[in-house]
Amino acid sequence: MAQGRPLLVMAAGGTGGHMFPAQALAEVMLARGWRVKLSTDARGARYTGAFPDAVEIETVASATFARGGVAAKALVPLRIAAGVVSAVRGFLRDRPAVVVGFGGYPSIPALSAATLLKLPSMIHEQNGVLGRVNRIFAQRVTRVACGTWPTELPEDVAAEHVGNPVRAAVLERAGAPYIPPGDYPMQILAIGGSQGARILSDMVPPAIASLPPALLQHLRVSQQAREEDVDRVNAFYAERGIEADIRTFFDDVPARMSEAQLVIARAGASTVADVSVIGRPSILIPYAAALRDEQSVNAQGLVDAGAAIRIPESQLTAESLADSILAVFDNPRGAEQMARAALGVGRPDAAAHLADLIEKMKKGAGE
Repeated sequence: MAQGRPLLVMAAGGTGGHMFPAQALAEVMLARGWRVKLSTDARGARYTGAFPDAVEIETVASATFARGGVAAKALVPLRIAAGVVSAVRGFLRDRPAVVVGFGGYPSIPALSAATLLKLPSMIHEQNGVLGRVNRIFAQRVTRVACGTWPTELPEDVAAEHVGNPVRAAVLERAGAPYIPPGDYPMQILAIGGSQGARILSDMVPPAIASLPPALLQHLRVSQQAREEDVDRVNAFYAERGIEADIRTFFDDVPARMSEAQLVIARAGASTVADVSVIGRPSILIPYAAALRDEQSVNAQGLVDAGAAIRIPESQLTAESLADSILAVFDNPRGAEQMARAALGVGRPDAAAHLADLIEKMKKGAGE
């Protein structure tokens, strides 16, 4: 192996939900003396700015049946096959000790190449329901690791619950002291996944504007919104004298989350992991259009622990959201209990646990 160090190849699709756990694992593996390569698509490459410089990033052409017309979909098998051939050639030149897929179509070439070359391989499923690609490979890889537990699995597939790895920036804020609601400056963090969510842009501002003036005078809002929604959300808050910071993407979510009295968010696996490791009360609105309703499953652990309020999208109104916000802010002691309960669900050791499994696989393969 180059430089005498083992190589880990990670493959992940182009969403923050796949990329953030990959980043967390890369940070740990580099610290353990491994070389790390990442294979992703152009969408995923947008999330690599905070990856360690030592990670070698390869951008592959995205091939998915979920987008494009009939002609584009007809070319998908050919593009995937070309990607597999390229991955096999790359692995023969620089043989990985282990290959890990985090889901998404861009992980197909690397996992397929690992299968063909009989290399130790693993998938990590962040959600409580296997995604399409992870479902395909669950019976082909050496190990299956799960971030959310229990995870729905094929009958003959065994898996290990490791939790969802969180980035070093999140670990630095793990268990940060929680300041309960009171008569002093407070913050709400509203995040709709990595790119914001239209429904949160529609519902969060009027819900917050309807809160009692005595509460609003102490409140500051940080909210993610889609680019096309930023101006109108900004204008809404400004017209009502509500202090707000509206952006399409926050690169300091862990810091903002640790300073917040309440998090309002989708129930993506990475968001749930961050909330539980830092330890904050949350209102979770699962994405209703998810084919497998995995976000409802993701939220279940926090809801069962009494750490989160879950509002189904079908029941989300400005009024229902405002009621839930008040349920937290009108009960400081309850808010503190929610923060503690969230910490009880957290798995801050998830990246280290996943790294341990990888090193056991390497040792078992006789590398």
